[in-house]
Amino acid sequence: MIKNQINNLKNEAIGEILEAKDGKALEEIRARFLGRAGKINELTREIPKLPKEERAPLGKLLNETKLTVEEALWQAHEKFQAGKEKKEWFDVTLPGQKPSLGHLHLITQATREIVDIFSRLGFKWVRYPEVEWDWYAFEGLNMPKNHPARDTLETYFIEELYHPKLGKGVLTPHTSSGQLREMEQTKPPIRMLNIAKCYRRQSDVSHSTMFYQFEGLVVDEKINITHLKGTLDYFFKQFFGPERQARIRPFHFRFTEPSFEVDVSCSECHGVGKQEGGEVCRVCKEGWLEIGGAGMVHPNVLRNGGIDPEKYTGYAFGWGVERVLMMKYGIGDIRLLFDNDLRFLEQF
Repeated sequence: MIKNQINNLKNEAIGEILEAKDGKALEEIRARFLGRAGKINELTREIPKLPKEERAPLGKLLNETKLTVEEALWQAHEKFQAGKEKKEWFDVTLPGQKPSLGHLHLITQATREIVDIFSRLGFKWVRYPEVEWDWYAFEGLNMPKNHPARDTLETYFIEELYHPKLGKGVLTPHTSSGQLREMEQTKPPIRMLNIAKCYRRQSDVSHSTMFYQFEGLVVDEKINITHLKGTLDYFFKQFFGPERQARIRPFHFRFTEPSFEVDVSCSECHGVGKQEGGEVCRVCKEGWLEIGGAGMVHPNVLRNGGIDPEKYTGYAFGWGVERVLMMKYGIGDIRLLFDNDLRFLEQF
């Protein structure tokens, strides 16, 4: 008997809710069925009077009916609110939600790590202009006027920006221009680390028209190649890991003599060029990865910086911040570092 009453009550309530025309009608329905003197509470008071074996199942059925009616009322209420300004329900007892926190960009992280490593060796972090003069970018670095880097296909020249002594204005193509500026301002000993944006007309998976580069310069009495090699070894072991090795190979740069290409041992095959099964390493092919250039500062560059090459010698090196990052984390496309895709950046 009571079971039928419960089912009929549910159907009656749902029917009235579906026919309600406004919020006021819904409130009346709520009071009639769910209020203290409502029909559901009337049936609830009848449950204890039933035989013991019937109380539990009928009590459960009555609770389910109550939940069904409450849900139907809520849905109807939401429908009436559509198109109107809603007042969101807020539970003041809930714990607060912590705001999302970002972190430093991967390039900034790498820059700070590089500065920290070289500061332990006494290097001073400096910054020089992104808009540079031809003298500092090329001429003073012993680069002839017909050098390919001074072509408009390689370098961004700035129209109507010209200095009568220093030449045309350019967007800094490399941080090496900081060598001359540092030598002009600082007497030896010099230990400079210049990190800055550079610009070149190159764009592919390993090059960007704007990129970051860091330049190291040391000038003092009796500086030689062993000091350069020791600095390179220290940096690679600190940045890439204690098992990594540095290698220098003869090369030619206009602003250093002798000049070297710098390689770092491959992390995949540990510098042997082969996998454990004997196959050629898929990353490096020969055990080493090219990372950048270095060398002993050319005497002409020292003279142009106002330093006597008969008394002082020095070494310099320069690499892309993005390049060492890509090699450290196995990033295959430099454009990922500039796309601002959070799916990528949040991994670091």
